[in-house]
Amino acid sequence: MDPSLTPATQPNPFHLEPDKPGFEDMGESNGFRFWWASDLARLLGYSSTDAFRPAVNKAMAVCAQLNIDISENILQVRRDVDGHEVRDFKLSRFACYLSAMNGDPKKAEVARAQAYFAAFAGAVQQYVERTEAIDRVHIRGELSDRERTLSGVAKTHGVTNYAFFQNAGYRGLYNMDLRRLRLLKGVADGRSLLDFMGREELAANLFRITQTEAKIRKETITGQRPLEAAAESVGREVRRTIQKVGGTVPEQLAAEKDIRDVQKNIKDTHRQLKRLDSPKAKRTVSKSRTG
Repeated sequence: MDPSLTPATQPNPFHLEPDKPGFEDMGESNGFRFWWASDLARLLGYSSTDAFRPAVNKAMAVCAQLNIDISENILQVRRDVDGHEVRDFKLSRFACYLSAMNGDPKKAEVARAQAYFAAFAGAVQQYVERTEAIDRVHIRGELSDRERTLSGVAKTHGVTNYAFFQNAGYRGLYNMDLRRLRLLKGVADGRSLLDFMGREELAANLFRITQTEAKIRKETITGQRPLEAAAESVGREVRRTIQKVGGTVPEQLAAEKDIRDVQKNIKDTHRQLKRLDSPKAKRTVSKSRTG
């Protein structure tokens, strides 16, 4: 991060309207510096806090997946607004960053916010500043959870060799087995293919896994061979759907940066943004204003 950039010196802070308070003006302090989700939602062009809630939920999920303390960044509270008790969130600067990056990209206000936060994270590699990087972390976390659930269901229904069962699902979706797919994508043994998939490919696999689990439960499929056949058939059906809508079949999608590097750089962003609101940073800003 450029050390000369502070909240006081950062150019073009985003505003709802030129004569209204901007992002920095809306920040409050009560043990830690925070912004109300309702204020940020309005600043980003949302009609209500509820409409903005999915972006906040995603921010919470990303924090959990990266072992970043949620309570230090997002606090759900009830507060009085014009005589009515409403549910709201206190968001740290990093939580505001994640929420903005997960916002509706078609909104001009969201685009301005993303540019604003990116300036503070200038030392972070460019791909971390894209919403796809945060989406990858989020979907990758969901996939891990769903894979664990599918593994439990499959074993309960009679899978004795999970590697063969897993391979069948990939074979259906990719029209090749895991060994050949690893060679094609350049992923070494011992690393998960999921760690090198982009958002589109991860989403296809998430759909495949959830639908495989649903099929097993609904049809009460049991036994190693029948379960492998079910996993492969679901994979083929997802592949046909992709082809039907004119999408790119997943084996033709390029491998992405290692998800571990993406996670590391998001954590670096967390530290950088947290540092901006540290007591030391506040003293520096105060001196720059009075000097």
